[in-house]
Amino acid sequence: MYTQEQTRNFQDLTLEWLKAPESKGIESIAELRSLLRFHEYRYYVLNDASISDPEYDTLFKILEKFEAQHPELITPDSPTQRVARGLTSSFPTVQHLVPMLSLENSYNADDLLDWDRKARELTGLNTINYCIEPKFDGASISLIYENDVLVRGATRGDGVEGEEITTNIKQIRSIPLSAPFSKYGIQQIEIRGEVLINKENFARYNEKLMEQNIPPLANPRNAASGSLRIKDPREVGKRNLEAFLYHVSDVTITGTEMPELLKTHSGSLQLLWEMGFRSPVSQMKVFGTIQEVIDYCHSFEAERDNLPYEIDGMVIKVDSTELQEKMGMTTHHPRWAIAFKFKARQATTRLRAVEFQVGRTGAVTPVAKLDPVFIGGVTVSSISIHNEDYIREKDLKIGDMVIIERAGDVIPQIVQSVRDVRDGSEKEIAFPKICPVCSSGLFREEGEAVWRCINIECQAQVVERIIHFVSKDAMDIRSLGDANVRRFYELGLLKDIPGIYTLDFDAISKLEGFGPRSVTNLREAIEKSKQQPLHRLIYGLGIRFIGETTAKVLARSVQHILEFSSFTEEQLLRLEDVGPKVAGSIHHFFHNAENLKMLAELEANGLNLRNQHQKDENAGGNLAGQTFLFTGTLNRLKRSEAEAMVEANGGKILSSVSSKLNFLVVGEDAGSKLEKAKKIPTIRVISEAEFLELFG
Repeated sequence: MYTQEQTRNFQDLTLEWLKAPESKGIESIAELRSLLRFHEYRYYVLNDASISDPEYDTLFKILEKFEAQHPELITPDSPTQRVARGLTSSFPTVQHLVPMLSLENSYNADDLLDWDRKARELTGLNTINYCIEPKFDGASISLIYENDVLVRGATRGDGVEGEEITTNIKQIRSIPLSAPFSKYGIQQIEIRGEVLINKENFARYNEKLMEQNIPPLANPRNAASGSLRIKDPREVGKRNLEAFLYHVSDVTITGTEMPELLKTHSGSLQLLWEMGFRSPVSQMKVFGTIQEVIDYCHSFEAERDNLPYEIDGMVIKVDSTELQEKMGMTTHHPRWAIAFKFKARQATTRLRAVEFQVGRTGAVTPVAKLDPVFIGGVTVSSISIHNEDYIREKDLKIGDMVIIERAGDVIPQIVQSVRDVRDGSEKEIAFPKICPVCSSGLFREEGEAVWRCINIECQAQVVERIIHFVSKDAMDIRSLGDANVRRFYELGLLKDIPGIYTLDFDAISKLEGFGPRSVTNLREAIEKSKQQPLHRLIYGLGIRFIGETTAKVLARSVQHILEFSSFTEEQLLRLEDVGPKVAGSIHHFFHNAENLKMLAELEANGLNLRNQHQKDENAGGNLAGQTFLFTGTLNRLKRSEAEAMVEANGGKILSSVSSKLNFLVVGEDAGSKLEKAKKIPTIRVISEAEFLELFG
């Protein structure tokens, strides 16, 4: 529909409107309408958005403002006069019984207060009951049941007409093929909902794609939307899609009296739940004031990352269906509903350059430098793009327009490049062949995606190793953070890990920002670290593949750390929770002369290299000899607290599921560890409550 040149022009226009809308006058209204129609086509037809949802909403509100000021300029084909246009021809087109309109969006409490004022004016009431529920971030669908049987499923399409996808809808097991609506005298009913793929299933599906060298899907919403359009229903069934149904849009009954449950929106959700549908009844709330609604929105936003599904806001609806009919709707949205959108997690920006950073293990990581963009409450200007394979899979180039998002783990990532707007000036990202810090040759181990600098004296690695050594979970030298390590290294005051214990405090006291108290605190923190338990030292050494749990296993295995220099890989493999990769890494570290020299220097400087508690004081605890592993989110304890309780009572923590594991403690949103544990009959799977019962 649009040529490549037109696509590039629209993308340039988008940036102009978003950066400086005040520079655009009313004479540009036709340009803005064309721009919005272009983005509607990208989103609804191609399923390949070139801007984020909040950016589209911003452009839409600008047009609404223009048209409110100049109603004589409104045209019948304006995006404000109807929902997005255009359909693919892959599936038959059907008409919805009631148009699937968009929702008016709000981004702050003031918007909700203003909407509440208008609602009370339209109804003539001082107080209104509002029903609030999550705004699922998936693919919208419409279902029709006649005489209790599912007869049609359709996509949202342009809001008036959608694509008929009944066969694919039937592959979603959370959608019943029949439901006893006739119990309430209902002959025909049209229901609206959202098709989703939960975060865990999405991650698993992407893992399978990557195993087949297929680029992973961008996000759960795109995965759900694309799945509905797959022509092979069997493939749809493999996606593990789910559906939440949240609105009754049309109903035909046998009698004259509407069922009581359908007289309120909250009641209709209860009815759908009763009929066997997944409706958001557990997260739904009904409030009598808008302030209660606002408070609930904010509290829910704080918990959004703990949900198994992606949500991008909350939907607030007038609860009474009689009042809904009285308030009516515009051509774009119902007046009785509004969406409270959470902070933006997607934005569009330009990739300007790529820098290559070297970590403590020598891994060379490319970092994308972006035009700064505000997203999810922070300004993002740099994003890790992982490795060379990732760059090729995403087809990233310097100069690309890219869509970025902050996912549930709050780490920004590039979703995709907007390839259609390339003009030929973009440049390939050249991965270096030599270390960008020390100029040594890079090495890529077979089966790995990472290139590494193998020069152990590389300055970048030295600094990162020191930073890791002093970190909170290692030696916990709190007064010696990242900035001070880098500063001391640049000034020549610190050149390696043993140098921490021979720092020249007189020289440090002459530096800006280091008064007598600061120097004393630093001296005391360094001195205190000398008595840290052995497992913290092992973790602090930064041995590849050695995390905190494995460090504890290793510490329990020796009286003195240098005993590992006499261990063979076969002996290491006999240790609990140690596999071939870990054994190889440990063996390599403790058979390196420079590493042994460093450990000798640390001991000479007074550090504890012995396992002072090899004879476990808790060996007689009620969990003696028992092994534990935790998965999912605990509600009453922090993970570290729970692990400490196990160890204090003689138990041990493992890092993975194996036949050596006795207990798997399962919290909310448990991951793949649970599925693995179910296959090993000797593992006892318990809840957090059952875990606490072990301690009385």
